[in-house]
Amino acid sequence: MKKKNIVKFKLEELPQSSKTDWKKVDSMTDSEIDLSEIPELDENFWKTAKVVEPKKKKAISLRIDNDVLEWFRQQGKGYQTKINSVLKAYVKAHQN
Repeated sequence: MKKKNIVKFKLEELPQSSKTDWKKVDSMTDSEIDLSEIPELDENFWKTAKVVEPKKKKAISLRIDNDVLEWFRQQGKGYQTKINSVLKAYVKAHQN
C-alpha cells in the first residue's frame, strides 16, 4: 500500500465542496421555500407507506487486482459502493 500525505485543516480552512449558499438557505423562512415540484402527501400515501430499512452490508477482506481497484478508486467517492453495485448486477444477471 502506498503511503499518502496526510494534510490537516482547521474546520474553517476546509475546501468548499458544495456550491450551495448555506447562509441564504439558513436565512429563508418556510414560506420562501419553493415546494411546487413536491406532491402533497395525502392520507392514501400514509395508508400504504412502509418503513424500509437498508440492508446491512458485511465487511470482508477481498483480494482484487490492483488495476481493477485503482480504476474504481479513480471514479471518486463511493467507489466501494460502485464495486458492490457491479457485483450485484452480475449476480442478478446470472440468477436466471
